[in-house]
Amino acid sequence: MPDRPVHVHIQELSQVLVDLSSKAVENLFEALHAVKDQDEQSVPHIKLVEDELDMEEVDLADKCIQFIALQHPVAKDLRTIIAIMMISDELERIGEISLQLIDSMIDISPDLLKLLEFELMFMLAGEMVKKSIDAFVLQDRDLAEQVCAHDDEVDALHRAAFKKVTALMKTVDADVDQLSNALSVSRDIERMADHASKIAQEVIYLVTGELVKHKDSHDDII
Repeated sequence: MPDRPVHVHIQELSQVLVDLSSKAVENLFEALHAVKDQDEQSVPHIKLVEDELDMEEVDLADKCIQFIALQHPVAKDLRTIIAIMMISDELERIGEISLQLIDSMIDISPDLLKLLEFELMFMLAGEMVKKSIDAFVLQDRDLAEQVCAHDDEVDALHRAAFKKVTALMKTVDADVDQLSNALSVSRDIERMADHASKIAQEVIYLVTGELVKHKDSHDDII
C-alpha cells in the first residue's frame, strides 16, 4: 500500500464496504421480488451478481489483512478494520441465504407463502440488513440498536409460521414435502435477520468499544 495517512486507507476501505453493501442489499430485494412475482427468469442474474459480490468480499478481506499487516492500527482504527471484515463476512452469509430462499420459496404455493407471511418476514429481514449498513455509515448506535430490536419481530413471525406449519402437517391431505420446505424457509429468513443483528452489534462495538452478545433464538424454536 502507498505511504498515506492511516485514516485515508480506512476511509477507502469503508467506502468499498459501503459500495459492496449497497449492491448486496439491492440484490437481496431483487431476490424478494423474484419470489413474490414467481419470476424464475430473473434468478440467473441474481445468482451472477451474488458470485460477483463473493469475489469483491474476498478482495476486501485481503485488503484489510494487508492493511493490518503494514499499518498496525490500534484503538478505534483497529476496531474499524475488524468491523469492516466482520460485516463483509456477514453480508456473504446473507447472500448465500438469499439464494437458498429463492430456490426454496419459488416451490411454495402463493397461498402458503401468504398464510405464513413469508413476504413480510423477508421484507423485515431485508430492511434490517439495510438499516444495519446505514448504522455503519452513520456510526449511529441508536440505529444499530433499533436493528437488534427488530430481530424480535422476525422471531415472532418465525414462531407463528412454525405453529401454523406443524398444525397443517397433522391434516389428512397435508403436503408434507412442501410444508417441510416451508419450515426451512422460515428458519433461513430468521437466520438472515440474525446476521443483520450481528452487523448492528459490530457497529455498536465500533462506536462504543462494547461487545454485545447475540442470542441465537432460532435454536430455541426449532
